[in-house]
Amino acid sequence: MGEVLVTGGFNGDWTTNAELYDSAAGSWTATGAMNTGRANHTATLLPNGKVLVAGGFGQYDALASAELYDPTTGSWILTTPLNTARSRYPATLLPNGKVLVAGGAGVGVSYLSSTELYDVGLGFNASWQPQIASFTLPLPTNTCLTLAGSGFRGTSEGSGGNGCQDSATDYPAVQLRRLDNEQSLFLLATNWQTNSFTSAPVTGLPAGWAMATVFVNGIPSPSVLLRLDAMPLLPLYLSHAAVLPGGAFQLGFTNISALGFTVLATTNPTLPLSKWTMLGNASEVAPGQYQFTHTQAATTPRCFYRVRSP
Repeated sequence: MGEVLVTGGFNGDWTTNAELYDSAAGSWTATGAMNTGRANHTATLLPNGKVLVAGGFGQYDALASAELYDPTTGSWILTTPLNTARSRYPATLLPNGKVLVAGGAGVGVSYLSSTELYDVGLGFNASWQPQIASFTLPLPTNTCLTLAGSGFRGTSEGSGGNGCQDSATDYPAVQLRRLDNEQSLFLLATNWQTNSFTSAPVTGLPAGWAMATVFVNGIPSPSVLLRLDAMPLLPLYLSHAAVLPGGAFQLGFTNISALGFTVLATTNPTLPLSKWTMLGNASEVAPGQYQFTHTQAATTPRCFYRVRSP
């Protein structure tokens, strides 16, 4: 859950208005207005958290102007304009942090074949930039992301003011950002070294492709693409069933690949798995054989079960 920035458009004139939609509250609030009224432009979320708006169609024709939105201040500042005025074009954030714009409609509604790159220009020494060499792929949800590379510890640290209160601030921040909707998540670390990073279990992002970026002292690494996978489901092979005293029943099943698992139960199999009940008393009774008990009143509908790996 997060905020969505909506900018410009045409309402009888080319507007400079911008608004934020809060998906958690379901509400809209006005934020700072752009410097130039425009429609048919692009808005790209940059690795530094700012939003690049460029081109589009204005009062007279296609625009070349570009500006940056700072979410911390709710304000816009002009940045380097496009080399070619254009509207109705795609803009793509590349793994190296640059933005590629291509084609579109130019001045006089001419069709363009040119492309150009926008560099946010953070101005850091190239030797300070962290690099990702390998990573977990695919990454099942609720599992830890492990990265290996270089430069994961920064060139400087902060200080608390005296020896007993000093705390290192050179640790990396790792961001996952989905490609389809730019939903992003910063991961908590469980272990990090100069050449490695291990996160806490990743939750909160649905399955799909995402970009992973390491930030050290505010410097982003070139991003890598990884695939977030839904929790794998394992088939359940029933080996025996027995009614126990007190109305419970016991099911036994085998699955040689179910090393580490949870059992989910529901009376409505059309519900998403997040709505199923997790049974906590499943146990391995022999290599490759597992059993659990589940109490269910005789008058309730029959129950359905799924086995899920960790």
